[in-house]
Amino acid sequence: MADHAMTQGGTMKRQYISAEESLRKWRKDPTYVAAFDALEDEFAVASALIKARGDAAMTQEQVARAMGTTQTVVARLEGGKTMPSTRTLERNDEGYSF
Repeated sequence: MADHAMTQGGTMKRQYISAEESLRKWRKDPTYVAAFDALEDEFAVASALIKARGDAAMTQEQVARAMGTTQTVVARLEGGKTMPSTRTLERNDEGYSF
């Protein structure tokens, strides 16, 4: 995340802020904290899927093939942006046991 400030001559100078510094600032904002906490379930599922794949020493492509889907779908599941259906989770579990 960059913070922009004008310098003499009208050019922009970028000041970079570390992720840790940004997180400290955001954690003070109740709206951010509420939104972050609301995503806890999605992060937990994504984390569990990534761990299971790692424990099985498989690539996303290998899991996708075993599930009968594409690597893109596996990446989306592991990204935590959507909650997978029970059937998808069952297929994912089957993907690790061949």
